[in-house]
Amino acid sequence: MTLEFTEMPCQWVRDTQALDQMVAVIAQERFVAVDTEFRRRDTFYPEVALLQLAAAGQCWLIDPLTLTDTQSLQALFAQPDLIKVLHSASEDLEVFERWLGALPQPIVDTQKAGAMLGLGFGLSYQDLVHELLAINVAKDETQSDWLLRPLSDAQCHYAMQDVTFLAQCWPILEARAEACGYLPWILEESGGMVTGGRGPLAKFKSAWKMNPQQLAVLLDLIDWRESQARRRDRPRNWILHDKVIQDIAKKIPTSMPQLAAAEGMPAGVMRRDGKQLLARIEAASDRGLSDPPPAIPPPASSHVRKLAKSLAPAMAQLASELGMNVEILMPSRELDLLAGFAMGDARLPRPAHWQGWRQTPVIRPLELEAQRLLGEQHDAG
Repeated sequence: MTLEFTEMPCQWVRDTQALDQMVAVIAQERFVAVDTEFRRRDTFYPEVALLQLAAAGQCWLIDPLTLTDTQSLQALFAQPDLIKVLHSASEDLEVFERWLGALPQPIVDTQKAGAMLGLGFGLSYQDLVHELLAINVAKDETQSDWLLRPLSDAQCHYAMQDVTFLAQCWPILEARAEACGYLPWILEESGGMVTGGRGPLAKFKSAWKMNPQQLAVLLDLIDWRESQARRRDRPRNWILHDKVIQDIAKKIPTSMPQLAAAEGMPAGVMRRDGKQLLARIEAASDRGLSDPPPAIPPPASSHVRKLAKSLAPAMAQLASELGMNVEILMPSRELDLLAGFAMGDARLPRPAHWQGWRQTPVIRPLELEAQRLLGEQHDAG
């Protein structure tokens, strides 16, 4: 089946022969635009439903439901001289990690590239295409069931436009990046992306207030839920909701009735896992944990927050000089962290990405400014 969309021919890839033929074409190119469609309504892992690629003036719709051998695709995604271009790639990377067992490298995330080139932080695909190509992209099929077959013409067109326009956007971004010398930075920033975000622990922002027993119970319950969610392939909150874990950790029940009384505790969890959970809670409480992990640090002190606020103008100036959005340089929580380091608080590790492209144009100037501000405060005192 061949479809036409924005004057770019598109072919379906449903078997190994067609996949190998596609790979042979794309392997000769400098870059390939990549997108996926998947479902993640009632599962822990994303269910891959479609892979879209565009390169060399062509588009391919790859059907993972009919492919039995993806070795040539894995080799293509590992090809070091072929840039894989994605937009807001984090969920796509989860799809590839689960489906192919590997992540594409090297990659460019055009959302990050847009932020580093001053187009806006968290730029949507529609906004990127409109900004660079003056085209309005419809998103009518966003909530489609992509696992159904056959896909409708509307679904196919939607899937195609997500890579055909992306393949046109990247050369524009690439030219701008090369002109200002940012291309290596964009590749580094995109290549540092990992799956999983900040992790499930980051949702429990008040955990730093817990005593050692409560904290140990919280972490143990989160670990148990994570293993259950992965094993049963169900969303985390379908296993045990965050609010239930929070309430259990706060109260540390010592009997089955107390555990059953936890806010929102499902009866099915009590029947199936109640005794095991109670034993884990008791063991974790006895063990205790003195310090919260880095994912749930205590809030910055008033002195640190004051210094971070004083650093904000310097951050804005750096962003202006670099032509980037402030948020891509350093989130506000990291500015608090830098201010804490400047004041001698070394409880948390320095973020690894501070040692990359940000080190010279961003981190070092902010550290010098922090020392200057602290020196002024000392002299005034």
